[in-house]
Amino acid sequence: MNLLSVNNLAKIGREKPLFTGVTFGLNEGDKAALIGRNGTGKSTLLNTIAGLLSPDEGTVVLNKEAGVSFLAQNPLYSKDDTIKSHIFKFQSPKLKTIREYEEACDELQKTNSQQAQKKFNTLNEKMQKDNLWNYESQIKSILTTLGINDLSRKMGELSGGMIKKVALAQVLVEDTKLLLLDEPTNHLDISTILWLQNYLAETKRSVLMVTHDRYFLDAVCNNIYELARNKIKLYTGNYSTYLEKKQTEAQIEANTERRIESVLRFERDWLMRGPCARGTKAKARIQRDQALINREKFSADKGFTFEVEGRRLGGKILELHKITKNFQKGFASSGKSSLENSFPVLKDFSYNFNKGEKIGIFGGNGSGKTTLLNIITQKIQPDSGEVVKGENTSIAYYEQNPHFENTELTVLEYIKEAADVMKMNDGTVLSAPLFLEQFGFEGKIQHSPVGTLSGGERKRLYLVRLLISNPNFLILDEPTNDFDIFTMNILEQFLLSFKGCLLVVSHDRYFMDKICDTMFIMENDGSVSGFVGKCSEYLDLQQEQSAQQKSQSKQEEKQEKVSVHQKKNKMSFKEKKEFEQLEQHIFELEDKKPELEKLMACPDYEKSSKAGKEYTDLEKELEKAYSRWEELSALEM
Repeated sequence: MNLLSVNNLAKIGREKPLFTGVTFGLNEGDKAALIGRNGTGKSTLLNTIAGLLSPDEGTVVLNKEAGVSFLAQNPLYSKDDTIKSHIFKFQSPKLKTIREYEEACDELQKTNSQQAQKKFNTLNEKMQKDNLWNYESQIKSILTTLGINDLSRKMGELSGGMIKKVALAQVLVEDTKLLLLDEPTNHLDISTILWLQNYLAETKRSVLMVTHDRYFLDAVCNNIYELARNKIKLYTGNYSTYLEKKQTEAQIEANTERRIESVLRFERDWLMRGPCARGTKAKARIQRDQALINREKFSADKGFTFEVEGRRLGGKILELHKITKNFQKGFASSGKSSLENSFPVLKDFSYNFNKGEKIGIFGGNGSGKTTLLNIITQKIQPDSGEVVKGENTSIAYYEQNPHFENTELTVLEYIKEAADVMKMNDGTVLSAPLFLEQFGFEGKIQHSPVGTLSGGERKRLYLVRLLISNPNFLILDEPTNDFDIFTMNILEQFLLSFKGCLLVVSHDRYFMDKICDTMFIMENDGSVSGFVGKCSEYLDLQQEQSAQQKSQSKQEEKQEKVSVHQKKNKMSFKEKKEFEQLEQHIFELEDKKPELEKLMACPDYEKSSKAGKEYTDLEKELEKAYSRWEELSALEM
């Protein structure tokens, strides 16, 4: 089934077209990503497809029966809406019934009137009839996983990260077949990103998304659409396949460019001799040569890598001595003491940093990652403990939301406040304008006021200023938000050659794996433990331990059942009756299987789909019946 058709779409930017002639489509089950540098129009294209922006040319056709859900980079919401009302705003019949059922439950709790009971019974029957219990369970699972527990909170009370989570929850619970997602991993911790990755990979819904998370792209997508040179191009396969195809493509284009230049050297000599253009052949040759000269020339992506000279670190770099920090819970008015109301974010954490260490910080949202960075940089003070910085230690701190004191400065003036040049390790010197160019600030934009830049451009500029200041201890708090993959590659190359200390918080597993070789693990009780290895290795260890715990729990549960059976010598009368009925029920279920298998193979999609669902339900019921039959048969008759 076709869900989306985009035909000859065009959108004009501030100075030039963002994209033109964009034509593509999505079918049921497609998982596609839009990639490209910042400013190429990825978010604009998603907003245009979603109907929030009007195209300058072309059409967008969405399958109305399938429905579409859109997660914007900056979600819109009403401050007075509760989380619950925001999530259930979508008017699909299923969500409407579930919302009304939840409201009926709340009403019945408040007043056990006959009218409330009647309303509850009606909706309870409708939930049963439309088979919505499983759907409601899925919704609750999604909300719990995203950490959304109190649905009565107002949207205006939430942090930016929590608003994005609620918006994501709204999109995931909607009964639609097409998801449009703009940076869905922003503001999520690594564990939640892993859950979302698995959800999107397994769901039957189609996906079109913008993300810079390379592991995420690899795991979810089967198509990559690249926006470059105002055009869109499809690369079939995941992100790794895209990189391979791009490399081959670049080699072919470079070879073609060399051949054209070789031909043109000869043709230019011929043109310089001033050939007569009266003849048809000579005229056609001149036109062909002019077309080759005026062609759009191949330009390979800049593979800018650099290694700065770097400041020398002293013997003492940075020491943390028994750092403790407590935060207050949100119910100080309860009459309890402030000590009882507090919870530990950091508890007696000590560490001495060594030269060249590259450490990643891992923990869920609210676990204290940013708090630790703010204490190290003395933005906030610990409740107890001490931070001791070495005399030669120069710290640069990349914050999630950087503050610009004077937004009237031009981009170049802002950078020159930190340094005019960057000295490389090989002795060469890179001027501030050239350094800016390597990070995508080319041409007129260097002379534009900082206040005219987008949020993503400001963050990139802030990063450039930190790097050109030549620190020897670099602290990065979520540097991957709002950066395109191209910028990420440049930053990674810099950090790999960085001789100083690095402390980084990021939800980008690829970035963390590439840069960090040691992890600080922020535990729930405020303690910090160490893990020597990559972020993915730690996640694998977590999954392994979780699987072992589940296996152990099942084994204990099974052993408990065996113990109960061993205590019993004989079946009760009730159990004998249940045993007889179970045997008959199992025979009936087994008899139904061949009939359903035939229906599943029929060409009628609706019939085969319905039979497939019934067959799955029957298998589950059989498994449950057999399990109970074995329990009862273990008892003596």
